Order: sequence, then C-alpha cells, then structure tokens
Amino acid sequence: MLTRSLTPRLLEALADSPVVLLTGARQTGKSTLVRHLAATAHPARYLTLDDPTVLAAAQSDPTGFVAGLEGNVVLDEIQHAPELFPAIKLAVDRDRRPGRFLLTGSANVLLLPRLAESLAGRMENLTLWPFSQSEIEGGGANFVEDFLARDWSPGTGTGESRKALLQRALRGGYPEVLTRAAAHRRQAWFASYVTTILQRDVRDLANIEGLTAMPRLLSLLAASGAGLLNYAEVSRSIGLPQSTLKRYMALLETTFLLQLLPAWSGNLGRRLVRSPKVLLSDTGLMAYLLGLEGEEIAADGALVGPLLEDFVIMELLKQSSFTRGRPQLLHFRLQTGREVDVVLEDRGGNVVGIEVKAAASVSAGDFDGLRALAEQVGKRFRRGAVLYSGSEAIPFGPRLHALPTSVLWRK
Repeated sequence: MLTRSLTPRLLEALADSPVVLLTGARQTGKSTLVRHLAATAHPARYLTLDDPTVLAAAQSDPTGFVAGLEGNVVLDEIQHAPELFPAIKLAVDRDRRPGRFLLTGSANVLLLPRLAESLAGRMENLTLWPFSQSEIEGGGANFVEDFLARDWSPGTGTGESRKALLQRALRGGYPEVLTRAAAHRRQAWFASYVTTILQRDVRDLANIEGLTAMPRLLSLLAASGAGLLNYAEVSRSIGLPQSTLKRYMALLETTFLLQLLPAWSGNLGRRLVRSPKVLLSDTGLMAYLLGLEGEEIAADGALVGPLLEDFVIMELLKQSSFTRGRPQLLHFRLQTGREVDVVLEDRGGNVVGIEVKAAASVSAGDFDGLRALAEQVGKRFRRGAVLYSGSEAIPFGPRLHALPTSVLWRK
C-alpha cells in the first residue's frame, strides 16, 4: 500500500476530535486507509454502510444502532445513512472522548442540507483525493508547504519532458488506474466509474430527472479546460435551464467529480461573486471524457495547456489538503486580462502565485500576471513561479522564478 500523506493529519485529528470525517470521491482509497488505521495506529471496529444488513440496522433505529457501538468505530460510506448524524451528535454530547467515530463518505456531506450543522464543533473534516504525484513517487515532497515558507530555496531542478508530464496527466491518480498498464483498460475503468457515480451516488443524493444530460455536462466541462464558469454560456451549450444546471453542478461537486477554484480578491466579500474556475478532479478522468490518449493529446496543442493546468492545480490542491493550516487555493484575474493560474494564501495572509506553461522555455512576458499580483498584494506577496516543462530553476527578478513542473513532486 502506498503511503498516504494525509495519514499524519488524520491521526492528529483522531487524537483530539470526537468525530473525524474523511471524504473523497469513490475509489480514492478511503476504505483501504481507514481499515489499515483501524488495524494498526487507531484500533477500532470497522463497519461499512455498503453492507445491506448494516445499512438496514442503521436506518431502522439510528439511535439504538449508535448506542450499541462500543469503543472506537469506523463507519464507512456514511452518506448512505444521514439519519445517523443526530444519533452520533447525541452520543458525542454524552461522551466526548476523542477518536470515537471515524466516518468516511463518498459525498461531501458538508454540502448537504442540515448535516454540516449537526456536528458543528464536534467533527473535523479531511479530504482524501486520488494519489498525488508526490505519493506515487514515494518521496513525501510537499511543494505547497515549502513554497509558502519564508526561507524557500529554488534548488537546482530536475525537469521532465513535456511528453512525460502529459503521461502523468493522462494517467491521473486513481489507485485502480495506476495498476493498469494498457490505455484501453484504463478507459474501460473510467467508463464503469462514471456510470457508477451517476447511476448510484447521484441518484442516492437527489431524485434527479434527465440523468442523460449529466455525462454531456461532464464532457462539456472537461472541454472547457480549467476555464471560468459562465452559467449562461454552459446553459445555452447544453440546453438546460440555469436552475437545473446549478443543481447538476452542485451534485457533481458533492460527489467530487469537479472542483471550483474561487477568484482571489483583496476584498474577501468580492471573492464570493466573482466567477470561479471549473476543474475536473482528476486529469485521467478529464482525458477519458474528451476521448484522449497519448497520441491525440500530443497532436492537438490546444488541449495540452488546459490539461496541464488542471493537472497542476489539482496537484497543488492535493498537497494543500495535507499541509498544516491548509492554505486556500484561488485564481487571480484583472479586467485588463492579466491573470495568475493559482494563488495560494496561508492563514497569515501571505500569498504566492503560480503560472502553468506547457512550453519548454519561459520569457519575461510570462511573469506579467505574477507582477500584477505582487502589486495588488504588496508586502504579503512572498514569491511567484512559472512552472514549465524545462529542466532548470531560473530566476526572473526579485521573488520570481521559472521552475520545472516536476518540483511539485521532486525535492
């Protein structure tokens, strides 16, 4: 089993929180991780609500079911029985011993009505994404933590070719996909995966009509390639009313198929009204939805940039999930058109910016967006980088560097 970088954060949460919720898309390794912990570092009884008998017991008498659980317990796929949350709250209020309940969910229950409130102050929430490249490499690298640090150093750099980077992006990070060497076998897995999510999880979350539109919507969003979300434009393209479209988008976000990247603004209130970017949560899934394999993506240069941008942003998001303080990820864009693909902001308000380039060379003009961000942020701007498919770490002025994309997973 590959070591998951989230494990130390998970154990820290279990040491002082009565309830810990581990969410993430299906097949990201949640069950494998919690069963391993239940057998080793955090002894606990494991029960899964995918088991019809366990689910029936939980649904028929939630309070009695929870009251009958002794010691620490793992409840897998908790979204199948949301009625357990009030019962868990009652049990925790009677006994706030840390680590009592380790819950997992393939839906983000914090986005579901009422559930976020039921365990407020009693539960810590963590997200397990598909494998990051640093986890696949087994090196434990955390670029996000290093780049935000006051004393960061660029190092010498060990780059990868654009072809190698694209192969990583096309593969993605789902554990099952990593075991399949043949591209057509990976495509077969993604086909089954999407069908399962839409036919099972989405139907469990909402009584939804017109389900046939969901795959088309996913493919349309994949084709937008980390673009700004424009509900009116998407609504016209797919032929859905905006009210229905927003409902569908919420369901896709709840099941972790897509992720929204908010806009950065010095005014915290304005972040909520500016358009976010839409990301597919895994670039292997993105490539499947677009029908791409190695030769196709290499032949269409217009697709390379968006795929790599999505890939890099998701790698940063994965690393931020196991970084202390969990910095915010946002994007930056001025009306003049100058923009930065990713802005990372820590709890102290310190900011770094990252641009993604598919090219093997970088020019001074590629730093225009980062310079604009530095002007907006002032002293809080720590540094900026353009990630590219070259091999050298090169300074481009004070606090600005061109870095090989592989610094994300190689120290």
